[in-house]
Amino acid sequence: MTFPYLDETHELNETTRKDADGSFIALTDGITHYQLGGPAGGSPVVLVHGFSGPYFIFDTTFEFLAKSGFRVLRYDLFGRGYSDRPPAKYDIHLFVRQLKNLMDAFDMKPVNLVGLSMGGAISAAFIDQYPEYVTRHILIDPTGGKRVAVPPFIEALKIPLFGELAFGLFGSAGMLKGIAADMFNPEIVEHFQRQYKIQMRFKGFKRAILSTIRGGMLESFYETYVRVGELKKPTLLFWGRQDKTVPFDHSEFVRQAIPHAQFHVVEDCGHIPHYEKPEIVNPILLEFLTK
Repeated sequence: MTFPYLDETHELNETTRKDADGSFIALTDGITHYQLGGPAGGSPVVLVHGFSGPYFIFDTTFEFLAKSGFRVLRYDLFGRGYSDRPPAKYDIHLFVRQLKNLMDAFDMKPVNLVGLSMGGAISAAFIDQYPEYVTRHILIDPTGGKRVAVPPFIEALKIPLFGELAFGLFGSAGMLKGIAADMFNPEIVEHFQRQYKIQMRFKGFKRAILSTIRGGMLESFYETYVRVGELKKPTLLFWGRQDKTVPFDHSEFVRQAIPHAQFHVVEDCGHIPHYEKPEIVNPILLEFLTK
């Protein structure tokens, strides 16, 4: 029996998914919500989002790349957005398998792979297992360079039953507050939160988030980054100077692991520089993808 989170009032089904943009595909572990854009013959780019914010976090990036002639794929990780919340362990194996199944479904390889935050750890683990699938690697404030330090309350969520109860009572407010901390510019927080809250009403969201914490997705993936760095794939790394979620000093560990990465610091910016500062990030991204 699953824990009853009272604010999760909707089932994910054909009726509730009618409000979503994009499309849906059945994969090994469940239905995945995705969107393809840009010309069919364009160079492929796949966008992997982070810990909890679904694919809308790439709105500006997706539109920019599609208009620039790339074939762009973005999708919701399992447990997020309009993708299924399967009764699985939400660990690196689930997320890598989802990405591979999705790329195989569209025969989309090799690609330029973009990983944001936790998506950075996913993209690195994917390249580590399937290097032939990726030509270039773009990392945006990625997790995994070292373990993400979390408050004691988040650490306590790993305790069985206590985690379910505490997350049920305080999780929604805490996650929305955490979103505000992700951003340097307070003017865009309210708009982001309105989009983010839609997924929270669907049953299984909190279970998936809790399982992700317990599944080791906030731990260190340093050795994975080292192995990926040894492949010498062209790599672009962005980091917001004022990132409070994955602090700026974590960039040193990623750069040690992938010393050839082209590194760009985005000033006056928090955890999601492509969202807060697209006017800075997009031209650099385009140059990297086309040179």
